[in-house]
Amino acid sequence: MLYVYLMKNQKPLNSDIIKSHVEHLRKLNKRGKLVLCGPFTDYPGGMVILSAKDIQEATDLASSDPFIASGCKSYELRSLEPANEENNYLL
Repeated sequence: MLYVYLMKNQKPLNSDIIKSHVEHLRKLNKRGKLVLCGPFTDYPGGMVILSAKDIQEATDLASSDPFIASGCKSYELRSLEPANEENNYLL
């Protein structure tokens, strides 16, 4: 199952918290949990798309992100049903 956590800036970031966040993303990637991530260019925040077995795992992964755990960003978690050629774009 795919989940998206949408982050919104709450407090300024510093280089230590950014480095911790990047290390968190690297660990997620090594575990096969990271699908896609990045900052928004037109909104103060970013998103991470995760592969998780259920909402609890997705919540645990999102809340352990240093950006979120530090209070620098708030987040909203959503489940995502991919639409693609394989499933006829959910038609």
